[in-house]
Amino acid sequence: QVQLVESGGELVQPGGSLRLSCVASGFDFERYTMYWYRQTPGKERDLVASINRDGDRTNYADSVKGRFTISRDNTKNTVYLQMNNLKPEDTGVYYCNLEIRIIRDGVQYWGEGTPVTVSS
Repeated sequence: QVQLVESGGELVQPGGSLRLSCVASGFDFERYTMYWYRQTPGKERDLVASINRDGDRTNYADSVKGRFTISRDNTKNTVYLQMNNLKPEDTGVYYCNLEIRIIRDGVQYWGEGTPVTVSS
């Protein structure tokens, strides 16, 4: 079964850095583009970054360009998000997912996410 386990989030002061990890299992990880999303209370998940299957093409939301870096290690079935110069507006629960929807009981599957709070 597809499983996505995010980790690395915590409380950090503005200007600080964090490195998030997402360990994937249950599918051929290297065949899929992977994404990081961010969700705040009362809002939909917003796409933060993407990385193609080979790891040589990335895209970022305008709000994080120049500060965040997405990467992947296909030997470890893991996608990372390096976050530098964090701002309060980066606060949210961060999720990873793949380019296709995994449906379970009629809803898209998501991991538990990892919360990031940027506050002084």
